[in-house]
Formats: sequence, structure tokens, C-alpha cells
Amino acid sequence: MNRYLDAFLSSFGNYAGYVWREITFNTEPWYVNYFYWLILLSLVVWGLELAFPWRKDQKAFRKDFWLDAFYMFFNFYIFNLVIFIAFSEVVNMAVNDLFGTSLEKMRLLDLSAMPGWAQLLIFFIATDFIQWFTHVLLHRYEILWRFHKVHHSVEQMGFAAHLRYHWMENVFYTPMKYIAVMLIGGFTPDQAFIVFYVAIAIGHLNHANIHITYGPLKYIFNNPVMHLWHHAFNLPEGRRHGMNYGISLSIWDYLFRTAAIPKDDAHIKLGFPGMEKFPHDLPHQLVYGFKGEK
Repeated sequence: MNRYLDAFLSSFGNYAGYVWREITFNTEPWYVNYFYWLILLSLVVWGLELAFPWRKDQKAFRKDFWLDAFYMFFNFYIFNLVIFIAFSEVVNMAVNDLFGTSLEKMRLLDLSAMPGWAQLLIFFIATDFIQWFTHVLLHRYEILWRFHKVHHSVEQMGFAAHLRYHWMENVFYTPMKYIAVMLIGGFTPDQAFIVFYVAIAIGHLNHANIHITYGPLKYIFNNPVMHLWHHAFNLPEGRRHGMNYGISLSIWDYLFRTAAIPKDDAHIKLGFPGMEKFPHDLPHQLVYGFKGEK
């Protein structure tokens, strides 16, 4: 047990060094730099919000803008990646101890012989479906929904709301994504970087204060109009657990009949019943969900 704990804890130290190399532009290759790409992407999407606002009465620094900005780095950049790395180390050790082999040798499908574009496409689709399925579970089961409420506590939608979520969600998503990546092997770090940032870009746009539907492609890609209804306070009849669970792709919602856009309205009320009692400060949100509600 001590070996697993040591491996888990050492991942944090190793990752701290990696973060510092990113901040000081010492990554190899230089362009695989999550820190500055996240900043650049956020500034671009924020610029689109300011230039082409869907809700023209919404301020540039909307309600909880800085809270969401903190979540953007703490959650998606630091906490998500370090948990992924730590979990990877521990799982690899456990598989080797239990089965005398590595996860790499247990792959169900190796895509390394396929063209690069095909590997990227399959990687993107597979990880997106895993996230869609996990997202559905977050809405269907009360013990998971309590943590997911942090994300749905957004009252004014903007790009950084994409990354406001309880840190426990990383614990739910990470094992699912990691297992999918390892069982469908053959991906390189560069490919993971590309897919990672395409997903972030789509997520930023889906939460942004801009009006995009993508025309006929709305049946494939998630969009701000569709995702705004995912955050709706007043859900349509028969949608008690929500709708439009897609992360990057909307196709899963249309395939499994969880898609719904009652109307194209930028000003629908967001949140959930009981919002007036929900904590709106960071310390209380970070510990929210561990106790059952009265």
C-alpha cells in the first residue's frame, strides 16, 4: 500500500516541475504548453463574446466571472491533469502487481498502424462518448448530482463557466477516460494534446455568450443554444433529470433521445430549484456535496 501512496504523492511533485517548465517556456516540444494555450484560447473566446454578444445586456465581467476564472486553472488545468497523471501511475502499478503485465499489453484495439487523422478522430469520439455517459450519470444519481450542482450554479453564462465544476468530478471522469485511452491504444502525447484542446475550445464556445447553432452540423456538434438549455432552471415536461448532456458532440443526445431545444431564447433562467440556499463562495463550494441535503 505504501508503494501506491508514494507513487500517487510523487506524481504531484513531478507535475509541479512540469507546470514550472510550462510557465517558463521549457516544454518539449515547445508548443505542447497547456498553460499558455488555455490563456490564449480563453482570451480569443472572450473577445468573441465582447464583439458578438448574444445577451447584449450582459456585462463583460459577468456575475462570478473571477470565481470561474479561478476554477479554470485550479480545476481543469492543475487538478484535472495531476489527478490523471497520479491515477495513471497507480493503475499501471496495480495491473502489473495483479496480472504481471501492463495495460499497454491488454489493449483491445491498437490504432498505431492507422493514419494519424483516423487515430485523432477515434480518440476524440471515444473520449467524448465516455464523458457524455459520465455526464448522464452525474444528473441521474443524487449522490453525484450533489457535486455536479456546482457547475449548474452558474446564473450568467460565459466562456469560463465551462470550467466551473466541483473537483470531485475529476475523480469521476478521470478513471473512465484513462481506461478508454488505454484499452484503445496507439495514441501519442501530441495527439492527446490536440484532442484535449479541441475539446476545451468547443466547451468554451458552448458556454460563451455568443449565438452559434452550426446549421445542419448542430446534429453533430454541441453549441451555445443547445447547451444553454442544459443549464435551464425550468426543464420541459419529461426531462426531470435534464437534457443535452453532450460535451463536444451533440450526436449522442440525438441518438439516445436526450436532446431538446424548446426555443431559441438567450434569456432563459439558469440554475436549479433551491439556488437561493446554494453557497456562492469558493470555500463552501469546494466542500459542497459531501453531506446529504435536508
